Amino acid sequence: MLFLDYNSTIRDIFGQVEGVSQHGLDELFDDEVREGKRSYAEAIISAGLASKEDLYGLIAQFLGYELQVGEVAEIEPDALQVIEADIARQYAIVPLYLSEGGIHLLAADPFNSSIIDDLTFALNLEIHLIVCDPDYVKELLEKYYPAQEGSMNDLLGEVGFEEFEGLDESKEEDLADAANETPIIRFVNLVMQQAIRAQASDIHFEPFDEEFRIRYRVDGALYEMSPPPKSLSLPVISRIKVIADLNIAEHRIPQDGRIKMTIEGRAVDLRVSTLPTQFGESVVLRVLDKSAVNLDLDNLGLPESVKTGIRDAVRRPNGIFIVTGPTGSGKTTTLYSALREVNKMDTKLLTAEDPVEYEIEGIMQVPVNHQVGLDFARALRAFLRQDPDKIMVGEIRDIETARIAVQASLTGHVVLSTLHTNDAPGAVTRLVDMGLEPFLLSASLEFVLAQRLVRKICSSCKEEFTPKKDMLESLELNPNELGDRMFFFGAGCEDCNQSGYRGRTGLFEMIKVTDSFREMINSGAATLVLRQSAIEQGMRTLREDGIRSIFDGESTVEEVLKYT
Repeated sequence: MLFLDYNSTIRDIFGQVEGVSQHGLDELFDDEVREGKRSYAEAIISAGLASKEDLYGLIAQFLGYELQVGEVAEIEPDALQVIEADIARQYAIVPLYLSEGGIHLLAADPFNSSIIDDLTFALNLEIHLIVCDPDYVKELLEKYYPAQEGSMNDLLGEVGFEEFEGLDESKEEDLADAANETPIIRFVNLVMQQAIRAQASDIHFEPFDEEFRIRYRVDGALYEMSPPPKSLSLPVISRIKVIADLNIAEHRIPQDGRIKMTIEGRAVDLRVSTLPTQFGESVVLRVLDKSAVNLDLDNLGLPESVKTGIRDAVRRPNGIFIVTGPTGSGKTTTLYSALREVNKMDTKLLTAEDPVEYEIEGIMQVPVNHQVGLDFARALRAFLRQDPDKIMVGEIRDIETARIAVQASLTGHVVLSTLHTNDAPGAVTRLVDMGLEPFLLSASLEFVLAQRLVRKICSSCKEEFTPKKDMLESLELNPNELGDRMFFFGAGCEDCNQSGYRGRTGLFEMIKVTDSFREMINSGAATLVLRQSAIEQGMRTLREDGIRSIFDGESTVEEVLKYT
């Protein structure tokens, strides 16, 4: 898939071509591009606006790199000797020739700057990337660096794990040596590669008394891989701590770190969290893969009314916009996407996050640091002296942060933040319960959005079925009102790993704070009363949006009942 991660960059590059209209480019951004089924580059080629060669020429010109059109005449054998197979496949590169003090590499992803950063240091050579057809680079990889067929079990057979039995966690030098053993490095890399291929959001390494368990979270559900031997837990976890720049000798307290690496040619960030347990350290890697997240409101599957509301909220001159929901419901993604709507040259944007998940050009992002006293409240107070237009605060956790957010709103700023509540009306009562005066809240609050993520039915094995009476009762639906509507489920296939689900979609409920709603906040109305008022004003509840999702064939009854 041609440069899927860089849709906006490709659009900007192609938008500079004389005679290409911006309206025409907007029309090209079709549903398939939004859903990640094809890239913007492929849409341009398919529309006949440019050939592959033309597009590669524009990219090479934009990046200032060499261009390789068609097949290469010859690859220097000496250049091939410089790059090992593991590195070639990890970065999706093929060496073409050597020059004085440098090496010239065909790259499947020429936009990935970490190829230059990492390999300049590793090879002690100047790295020159060459723009080339990614499919041709993959052909050359198969020819010169064929993949070694084999499963995780084959690799474990090669490791010779007996040598790691009896490894003492108190001996730092032994741990460091074990972490840098080639089989351990290969094992950890393979685990990460499989997780990225499966589009996992998290990787769990869990030591128990008799086993060492590794699990992936895909579309919100955990899947276990074949457990490696228990003796690998210490060297594997030590390896992760080494590459995350954590203290491998410290096993008594939790540690947090970050890994930036290239996996199968893609730049991936991994957020690392360790936790001491009675059987060793548990480690969770949060995969921050930009190619798996589209930070664009049009890509989030939002209903039109909600999308319009978010755009209205973020483009206002002032006011508070709150997104609420449990951990992992996509709140931060929604806020990032909202900020990108107003990420223009004439707008100053500031964010305080714990931690910064995705780096976005043009936005000043501040990671909170509790160890030195930089919490959300202190960051927000400092923001007011930085002349911002829009402010995002990762979460309103206490009354101090809430009051400063209100103050920022009332002095002419848009404030975006999150809360952990069950529904949109609950956000109002939660803030009042924190100690925020109702008259201040009613004066500053503009929109509240509650959201959940549910798994989507796999399109490859989607089948119709007629729901039973008890299923309809659980959704509070009357069979007589259904007419000829059909329900759907996923039968299970290779594409979805036999789960019946592939990908996730959102369920949403949004409150637009009207004058009558402000009066209810001022009067101290209970959550149920606020909820009923919002419904009367047109709010579609999470359950109602879930039923819409079922009728549209997007999700299943089980998923909707589980999350609403």
